[in-house]
Parts: sequence; C-alpha cells; structure tokens
Amino acid sequence: MSPRTTPRTRQARAVVTGAGSGIGRAFALELARRGGQVVCSDIDHDRIAETVEMIERAGSGTAHAVFCDVSRTDDIDALAERAEELLGGPTSLMINNAGVGIGGKPVGEIGLEDWQWALGINLWGMVYGSEKFVPQLRRAGRGGLINVASTAAFSAAPGMAAYNVGKAGVLALSETIAAELGGTGLAVTVLCPTFVKTNVAVDGRITAEAGRLAGTLMRWTGLSPERVARGTLDAHDRGQLYVVPQLDAKAIWAAKRHLPRTYTAGAGLLNRLLPAVAPTTAPTALATQPTSTTTAPGV
Repeated sequence: MSPRTTPRTRQARAVVTGAGSGIGRAFALELARRGGQVVCSDIDHDRIAETVEMIERAGSGTAHAVFCDVSRTDDIDALAERAEELLGGPTSLMINNAGVGIGGKPVGEIGLEDWQWALGINLWGMVYGSEKFVPQLRRAGRGGLINVASTAAFSAAPGMAAYNVGKAGVLALSETIAAELGGTGLAVTVLCPTFVKTNVAVDGRITAEAGRLAGTLMRWTGLSPERVARGTLDAHDRGQLYVVPQLDAKAIWAAKRHLPRTYTAGAGLLNRLLPAVAPTTAPTALATQPTSTTTAPGV
C-alpha cells in the first residue's frame, strides 16, 4: 500500500496519553498490533512500563514509555519533543485519552478545588495535547487526532457537573479541530461511550454511593476497553468524527437532540426519586479511566 492508501491507524507514529491501563492501554496494544510505533505516556511509571512490556512480548510494533502529567504544560511540551525524537519524525496519530472520574455531588457542594482538579486534567489536558500535537500532525501530512470524551459530554446527568463540563468541552474542541483540518489528510475522531470496564469507580473523586453503582453497572453493562479501542481506530480509519459505541449512548444522543425538554425533565425526576444514587443512574459513564495530578492511569 502507498502512504495515501494505508489506513491511518496502520504503521502509525502514535502517542497515547493515559496508556497505563484501561482504554489507553487498549489503544496502545492495538496500535502496536497494527504495526505502529507507540509512545505510551502516563503519570504512573509502573503502569506504562507494564504496557510497554506487554507490547514487547506480543512482538508486533514498538513502544516507549514517557512520563507525562497532562495537566502540566511543561510535561506536554516535553512529551511532544521526546515523541518526535523516539518516533523518528512527527507524530501521525495523537490519542488524547488521560482523564479522571468525578461525580456524586450537586453544584454548590462540589467545591472549587475539585472543579479545578477535574477540568485541569479532563479539559485542559486535552487542550494542551491538541495545541502541541496538531502542528506535528500537520507536518506528518496524514493521520489524525482521537480525543476520548464520554456520553457525559451531552447527557448532562445530575450530580456530575464537573465531569460533564469537561467532556462537553472535549466534544466542542474535537468538532472545532475537525473543521479546521478539513481538506487535509488528517481526521479527527471523538469517542463518547457510556460504561467501559475500567477502574474508574475505584479511582477518581466519586462519592461512595455513586462509585458502588457505577462499578456494578460497569460489570454488567460495560464494554471491554479492547473492543472500544478497536472500534474507535476502525472508525478513525473511515474518517468518522463521532464514535458513540453503545445503544444507550445512541439513545441519549437522540433524546437530547429530538426531545430536549422531556429528557431534562426525566433526568431531574430521576434525580429527585433516587437522590443517593442518581448521579450515576443516567447512563453517562465516567468512561475515562481516572488519572490525577499525582497518579494518572490511562482511560
């Protein structure tokens, strides 16, 4: 295949943030399986070392571990520079994946410190990554950007404001960059799942009640990270902007577009009827694997 006919996710020079576990690890493993060079970044040294070891054992593709706290601009700057050195050229596929889970409290009880913590990673981390890597993508000439958001980007479930706002920003960011890159050889894909089987209910800043319910729903209804990663990469190869992988996510998307008042009223009613658990009863999925400013497992 010529460079222009090879799928974007094949033999990619890729960077994956939050590659230490969950969806991020699944992305890294699948990209390596597709013959790519993968820079695996995370704030947890042990976890990214495990990811790199798994890729090396599989014997396909190559991998490198690079520490990065996505909430710090200096770390993102260093990641961009180091990635180009390790990959032997500009990054052709950037996957902004690192994120944190937060939920269980209404606005007015969340606290500004938690707002700043969550948005610093879930939103600003994506902004920083896009600002530094889109120029590399342009120089590569072909490839693209994948941002991991969530159904929370449009579901507006009560009790999840800090998470919802961050993921809504990621969705808007992705749509904007897609328009800006129109007519180039680059694609943008934004992933908006509901529940994915990660340890988001254990890590992050989630109330005990919300965490227990989220963990149960993930076990019973969540997709595997591997399935989500494969499907997203295939969609990116097709140039698909939105990836909404589950039926419940598609139903929420449709309801918000066509019956917005009914949807909002229903979410509010559910919140009043089940105040202890309502923050996660709407299937909005804290789908990104939590990170923090001190520990950043991947999505």
